[in-house]
Amino acid sequence: MSPLPATIPAIIRTRVRAATRRRTPEEAEGRALLLRLCSLLLQYPDAELTDGGPLLAEAVAALPKSPAAAELAAFTGWFTAEEPDALARHYVEMFDLRRKSSLYLTYYLHGDTRRRGMALLTLNQTYRAAGWDTDGGELPDHLPTVLEFAALAGPGGGEAPLRRHRRGLVLIHHALTDAGSPYRHLLAALLTLLPPPTEADRAAVARLVAEGPPNEDVGLDPYGTHPTYGNGEFAPPDTFVPPTPPSGEALR
Repeated sequence: MSPLPATIPAIIRTRVRAATRRRTPEEAEGRALLLRLCSLLLQYPDAELTDGGPLLAEAVAALPKSPAAAELAAFTGWFTAEEPDALARHYVEMFDLRRKSSLYLTYYLHGDTRRRGMALLTLNQTYRAAGWDTDGGELPDHLPTVLEFAALAGPGGGEAPLRRHRRGLVLIHHALTDAGSPYRHLLAALLTLLPPPTEADRAAVARLVAEGPPNEDVGLDPYGTHPTYGNGEFAPPDTFVPPTPPSGEALR
């Protein structure tokens, strides 16, 4: 599309560009399905998920051809061929024991700082404002939760948290690729659905790899004890919300 004349009011130019990007109902439905499949496949591979592996692989095989669909197919080919115990061990190794591939997105943007607690609260409020209740089983920045919200709420506001945490997603993808994990295919599929990285994005990811997320000596109450989020049994170590005393750990 050729650039619109500068004489056209900015709001009109914005609306015209938005109109050219509108998706058909079929495209929107296909995008939501991709996001939901990524959400499911990034969850812990319990018996229900592993038993459903062949059905998930069939759903992936039925997707229209796209780079994202090809990445999902590569993942489900591995997932359905592995033994359940091996899948569980691999998942724990990748996502529970390695901070560079943690699935808690606000960690990459804010580290263990007060800002992270506020970001978690804001994200939960975003879900509630959209009429969606996560039921408190996970922190609101857990990637499968963020993906489910994106699938339900649509490309605009629903995908805003994914766009906001794009740099963290790139870091997770890099870490999984370095580890040779097939889960890299799910992150690669997700990144094809987001805007391409800017030079600032690349520089920020390089800094994250070298230095880790922000940290501060003054900590706060564990996020999991906050009344909004229940008992926090799924909260990762060193997760905080306002106000009170300390703890902190660098990105591994």
